[in-house]
Amino acid sequence: MCGYLIQQIASGIQGLRELFFPRKCVVCGRFLELEERDVCDACMEGLPKTYQWDIVQNAAFERLARRFEVQDAASLMFFGTESDYRHILYGIKYGNRRELAVRMGMLLGEELAGSRMFKGCQAVVPVPLHPLRRWKRGYNQAELIARGVAQAMGLPVEAKLLRRRRNTKTQTKLQGAAKTKNVQGAFAVDERHAAALQQQNIRHLLLIDDTLTTGSTLAACAAPLLHAGFQVSCTTLAFVG
Repeated sequence: MCGYLIQQIASGIQGLRELFFPRKCVVCGRFLELEERDVCDACMEGLPKTYQWDIVQNAAFERLARRFEVQDAASLMFFGTESDYRHILYGIKYGNRRELAVRMGMLLGEELAGSRMFKGCQAVVPVPLHPLRRWKRGYNQAELIARGVAQAMGLPVEAKLLRRRRNTKTQTKLQGAAKTKNVQGAFAVDERHAAALQQQNIRHLLLIDDTLTTGSTLAACAAPLLHAGFQVSCTTLAFVG
């Protein structure tokens, strides 16, 4: 009885909040129903998925394979600057949409968990932010996405395995070779953490970022992981191109 009353009170408070501070879908902008969160059901159903997790040597794999020895790769959805779905990425990266980052990560993880291509992955590693940038933003969006992926796949998150050695410029304002040069040598492996994982026979890592554009950031992160003796697969929420 007490639990039922608490549930009813919480529902009433939520209803009042919706009345005075209505929430909107980050994609289409329409008002959300009580049970909807961040993205309305219709927009979630229309998500422009890549289905790369069902395609061996897909576009994401080929883009990264030109840069390093990647095992498998896949992104959840296509990204376009003219698409309303870009607001999902913008909200996660710049709009403090932390719950949305985890939810989208879980959606991605559910797809990967059902794919034969990613069965060998043993741990999830997010692309790290420099401490200064993380302090300014308040969170690392790649780590939040990674936590959702890990939860769906039943894998541990190893957020301390990789660290960013220098605070690089944002990749979004750079092109081609400038992106590669910007992040070259910017990441390092924590040797003690790596040794502990290898003692547990964890060898195959799933490296996670928010967006795959040229692949320069993932390649820079993969380099020290490969040097430390790990195998690397990659996944992102969005695929550009």
